[in-house]
Amino acid sequence: MDAHLVDFISLLLRWLHVIAGIAWIGSSFYFIWLDNSLEPPAPGSDNAKKGVAGELWAVHGGGFYNPQKYAVAPAALPERLHWFKWEAYTTWLSGTALLVVVYWLRAQSMMLDVSVASLSAGAAVGIGAGSMLGAWVIYDGLCRSPLGRHDALLGAVVFALLSALAWGLHQAYGGRAAFMHVGAAIGTIMAANVFFVIIPGQKKMVEAMRAGGLPDPIYGLRGKQRSVHNNYFTLPVLFIMISNHYALTYSHRHAWAVLVLMSAAGVSIRHFFNRRHQGVLAWQYPACAALLLGIVVWWTAPRVLALPPVQGPVTLDRVRTIVGQRCLGCHSAVPTFPGLAQPPAGVTLQTPDGLVKNAQRIYQQVVVTRMMPLGNVTQMTDEERAVLAAWVTAGTPPK
Repeated sequence: MDAHLVDFISLLLRWLHVIAGIAWIGSSFYFIWLDNSLEPPAPGSDNAKKGVAGELWAVHGGGFYNPQKYAVAPAALPERLHWFKWEAYTTWLSGTALLVVVYWLRAQSMMLDVSVASLSAGAAVGIGAGSMLGAWVIYDGLCRSPLGRHDALLGAVVFALLSALAWGLHQAYGGRAAFMHVGAAIGTIMAANVFFVIIPGQKKMVEAMRAGGLPDPIYGLRGKQRSVHNNYFTLPVLFIMISNHYALTYSHRHAWAVLVLMSAAGVSIRHFFNRRHQGVLAWQYPACAALLLGIVVWWTAPRVLALPPVQGPVTLDRVRTIVGQRCLGCHSAVPTFPGLAQPPAGVTLQTPDGLVKNAQRIYQQVVVTRMMPLGNVTQMTDEERAVLAAWVTAGTPPK
């Protein structure tokens, strides 16, 4: 029952995380598009005299809209202001809770890989939490340094440091856990941008106006810079969110580099659309993204590593013995592995029919990607992998 409740909590958190993430990323896309699409008012017009820096007309859902952006602020504050912050906070809180439930509470099975590093569960969790906090502290320091005045250079340095983080986490964890913690670090940067920079700056501007003064435009500039950064982070984070369904990415021998290439493609695609909204068709960016994605497709193509020759006959009984020792803790009708209430992906391997039905899955996960057993916690040997490979390639003989 405890494992079942944990699974259901995980389901609810994942659902909330996706809903909040859609709201946050959707607003990011919209406001960056809006900012890049504004047209300055005619000189001497009423809007220009009011301090409007740009406006546009749009039609949506059967209605007409006329959003305007002020160079600094309007002459008087409206009675009601809409703040965009809870989308960010809810996304980060639900995502972090999900990280705790799925990975940190199950660190032994979900994070540790003895073939990568010998860590305790506590050390693994500590590294994960430290990477999230450290990523924000370093990033924020760079933005506040003189480097922060050079957007392109700052972006390149941040990307390089996040690439280094991806490499470092892959020296500590299995591929899937490393991917998720890179995503958690980026998500922490994004949420912290809202919580520590964007919203406080906007509050200072509002407070200045209510006190009868003029808001300092530096807060608007800082908020805009961090908002743009968040916009570029979105596609890499979205890729990481769905990557755990595709072992071909996180199981690669150089999974950290696969993540870097996919992230670079996402940034290139995002930059194309941001430039497009400014009226510039910069086709070199989607072309670059296509090239990077093509490299990933080629690089992640299945390549079965050499296995030792099989000694003796390959029989179904021999296969069942290996599976019973290495796989049934998770892949049985009632799993005995701690923290599992149901077999992962509904795959059960207790019966001959279950083995034959899932033979190609076994081959892909055990032989090609070697992602199973997860973290090789049951210490399956290469000789045993070779037996399973021989059984599948021979057409899963029933005896």
